[in-house]
Amino acid sequence: MAERRTRRRRALSAATVAAAMLIAGGVAVVTGRTASAWQGSAAAATAGCGKTPAVRDGTYTIQSGGRSRSYILRLPGNYAGNRAYRLVVGLHWLNGSAADVAGNGFYGLQQRAADSAIFVAPQGLDAGWANTGGRDVTLVDDILRTVENELCVDTTQRFALGFSYGAAMSYALACARPAVFRAVAPIAGANLSGCSSVSQPVAYFGIHGIRDSVLNISQGRALRDNFVRVNGCAAQNPPEPASGSGTHVTTEYAGCQAGYPVRWAAFDGDHVPLPVDRNASSSWVSGEVWQFFTQFGGTTPPTPPASETPPPAGAACTVTGSVSAWDTGLTANVTVTNTGGSAINGWNLAFSLPAGQTITNGWNATYSPTSGPVVATNVGYNAALAPGASVSLGYQATHTGNSGPPSAYALNGATCSRS
Repeated sequence: MAERRTRRRRALSAATVAAAMLIAGGVAVVTGRTASAWQGSAAAATAGCGKTPAVRDGTYTIQSGGRSRSYILRLPGNYAGNRAYRLVVGLHWLNGSAADVAGNGFYGLQQRAADSAIFVAPQGLDAGWANTGGRDVTLVDDILRTVENELCVDTTQRFALGFSYGAAMSYALACARPAVFRAVAPIAGANLSGCSSVSQPVAYFGIHGIRDSVLNISQGRALRDNFVRVNGCAAQNPPEPASGSGTHVTTEYAGCQAGYPVRWAAFDGDHVPLPVDRNASSSWVSGEVWQFFTQFGGTTPPTPPASETPPPAGAACTVTGSVSAWDTGLTANVTVTNTGGSAINGWNLAFSLPAGQTITNGWNATYSPTSGPVVATNVGYNAALAPGASVSLGYQATHTGNSGPPSAYALNGATCSRS
């Protein structure tokens, strides 16, 4: 037991300097096929829909299990009570804090969301997630009930992620509350917060370093394989990068139950939350996790009474594009226009390449992964998109016969119209 505590303390040491402890890497590879997108029911309106909220960004206390607990809340900058938002629960590492999670932008997802999600960071007891007697699952239940009484949440779009002990807690939430959480993304996790057995499917994206010296990658594989089994995926040994390669390899499992994909990303690195591929300037984690979370559909306003029904709104973005192809290669050029009424500061464009296409290089964006479901993320000079403004980007790719363009695009999680 003492050794285990020591190892957990070491997890904190790595995490508290997460921003600095990043491993260099190279280009990601995606294998397997994309699971079918979930076509779930319409968003259920929470009690907070239609309210003028009494809450705002800040730290809140709550009574849970007879104890005073706390959490940090972050609202979209343009929060509107008639829109149902995604909700993301971010969980800290051992000896970390809710403030640490909020400080790193919820593992980078807050910027990706671009005002399309509500974020919550609970604080663990003893700066951890022992979840004794299910107390931490109960805390999350109580936080969700409180937040959703004040704010409008899409109950089909709740997500959780965390690093190290926080990853263990996100796994425990998937195990204990499969009907509550649509997907989870544990980073460098292990079964530390309890889970007797995984019995119901949850979309699962596990991330782990092949040289993790705190929680061995075998422990992350074990969590993954539980959801491979219950989600009905075909068993396989996904490829992982070689030590010293400075890369990561992302695998989409084949054969999963429709709407319950399993994705696995192994990276050449140690126990860090936001690894960076060699020669890259930022981590690939937030882009891939956000794409994984947002593949299950956009959020919609709850249906108001007929007398209050507003006229239908158009998409908040428009995409035009062209492809020039030859025998085994192609170039694609894409222009995205912000047709919404609010400025965008930081964007990602999600799309899925046709089977057999692999990006070899690109411009005016970073692309990750390089095949299958791809997220193109702004670079420093083109992050801002005013209403009516456009940005052009493109890529070169190889193909095995299908040189067609992607069939759909989503900007910061919102589906774009095509022109």
